[in-house]
Amino acid sequence: MSNNSVSALPIIANISSTKSDAEFCSACGEEHTINPLDMALQNHLAKLTGGISPASVSLAWMDWAMHLATSPGKQMELVGLLQRQTAEWPGFLRKNLLHNVYPASYEIDPTELTTNSGDTRFADKGWEQWPFNVMSKAFLQAQDFWQHATCGVRGMTEHHEDVVNFMARQLLDVVSPSNSPVLNPEIIAASTTSGGKNLTSGLVHWLQDMGLEIPNNNGDKDAEVQPGYQPGKDVALTPGKVIFRNHLIELIQYAPQTSKVFAEPILIVPSWIMKYYILDLSHHNSMVRFLVEQGHTVFMISWRNPNKDDRNLGMNDYLEQGLYAALSETNRAVKGHAIHTVGYCLGGTLLSIGAAALAKENDIAKTEQAKITNIANIASVTLLAAQTDFSEPGELGLFIDESQLAMLDALMWKQGYLDGKQMSGSFQLLNSRDLIWSKIMREYQLGLRAQPNDLMSWNADTTRLPYRMHSEYLKQLFLHNDLARGHYEVHGHAIALNDIRVPMFVVGTVKDHVSPWRSVYKIHVLTDAPIEFVLASGGHNAGIVSEPGHAHRSYQYLPQNMRTKTYSDPDEWQFEALKEQGSWWTFWQQWLKNHSDEKQIKATQPSADTDLGAAPGTYIFEK
Repeated sequence: MSNNSVSALPIIANISSTKSDAEFCSACGEEHTINPLDMALQNHLAKLTGGISPASVSLAWMDWAMHLATSPGKQMELVGLLQRQTAEWPGFLRKNLLHNVYPASYEIDPTELTTNSGDTRFADKGWEQWPFNVMSKAFLQAQDFWQHATCGVRGMTEHHEDVVNFMARQLLDVVSPSNSPVLNPEIIAASTTSGGKNLTSGLVHWLQDMGLEIPNNNGDKDAEVQPGYQPGKDVALTPGKVIFRNHLIELIQYAPQTSKVFAEPILIVPSWIMKYYILDLSHHNSMVRFLVEQGHTVFMISWRNPNKDDRNLGMNDYLEQGLYAALSETNRAVKGHAIHTVGYCLGGTLLSIGAAALAKENDIAKTEQAKITNIANIASVTLLAAQTDFSEPGELGLFIDESQLAMLDALMWKQGYLDGKQMSGSFQLLNSRDLIWSKIMREYQLGLRAQPNDLMSWNADTTRLPYRMHSEYLKQLFLHNDLARGHYEVHGHAIALNDIRVPMFVVGTVKDHVSPWRSVYKIHVLTDAPIEFVLASGGHNAGIVSEPGHAHRSYQYLPQNMRTKTYSDPDEWQFEALKEQGSWWTFWQQWLKNHSDEKQIKATQPSADTDLGAAPGTYIFEK
């Protein structure tokens, strides 16, 4: 051993024995010291892998390989599939050869040479021609084979099967011929027609996306970086005032747009994974504007964007300083009227926790001193694309196991938060075909730029999640499903959603990859409260921002006279539900009206007692 190695031993020993400050660790859910040497190594590893746990991935592939090795029946099925796929090739190649060598004498129905199979990557007509149809056919067969190979292997855990199937699809997407500019007929045709201008424009787009300021001297508007929509200037325009501010939230009260308003106000709890103004975008698609124009008094929570000093903010802080503080201030502003509460995404999960805890506290208050005071009664609960049962969280569950959470903890260890870019990278990975590879082909190879809109600009305005809150959220809700199991605690008492008795309006969206609608639908088995469930077209964001007049929007609901007293599973519900064209907003607004006092009151402007500024406030601008 060298002298340098000997001298390094005391240093390593000193680091490994150093005790860090008490921090929350998702591995056990308790406050305790963390060995900094372990965290330092895992932090570097997490940076290299983008937060993906190599141990978790390796275990999944080992599970698949070991069970496949002991499944001769499954192996025979795969061999049979390969034989059927191989048997298609002689006839397919022969038709291609004769059609291309002797086109005049060997006419053939072009559909016989088409291998699209509904895959949008091969929708261009060029993929029907030789040799591109051969490449697409080979790729689609490989994709079909691996789909069968990674599913239905007896003995595998469901989580490992999902991980292996997902990773196989990701690896195949990387090598898809549609991604290559020399194999994609659409890109070849564009390059031939423009003399390669599309590729130079694509290079400019890539350099611009890397943060470089590339001047545009060729007059091509597509190559210019269009300015984003600015809060307070282009979006978040509904007039109002900030009536309350603490370390975590600003509470905005919007100015009324009618002379009389419903007595019950609406408090909106957005997700803090995103900026609140997705619900107050442009004039034409602002949910806030729609509500105030219908005679509702609207309050909105604007969450502060946390930094490294907020690393120890937990779920309880978001409950106390966020939801409960907003309810208390709303109660003060409207002088005690019951409140219609609305929660979107994670904000809806927090709202369901808070509503259940309030019901619990009201019951406890009969026998002992309650810890929650000065909070108004809740008139109703509306949950927008919000999960309360996380047993089937969709593809987000791919990143949730003990090993993965330990890796995410290590990733956040030094910086004290999960960065918005890290979060958006995970969401893009879940839908990489559309959000990564399609973008690369369109913007960097075809040289086209998508026209910016308010929703795209909002999506790029990322936020951060505190270290402790993120760990608690994933550990208690996603991994252990404590809320649905009745193990989630608030103020030392386990709560149950069955304690919620007020009417509920629950919205799921058909194409939601974040909160799958069948998972959202599970609220039906968690509470006996009256529930109006609506299934809207679109995805997690666009399905919620579904204003009246938006083309191609629809929603499903089940009228009262068609409902049974027994439980219907989500597929049965969807089959029986009626489909209406248009926006679910109008249906919801009518529901709110039916659950409000018939007698409206005189509208009043937001309180001028405090000088906290006008909407959209200051927290919305924090980067």
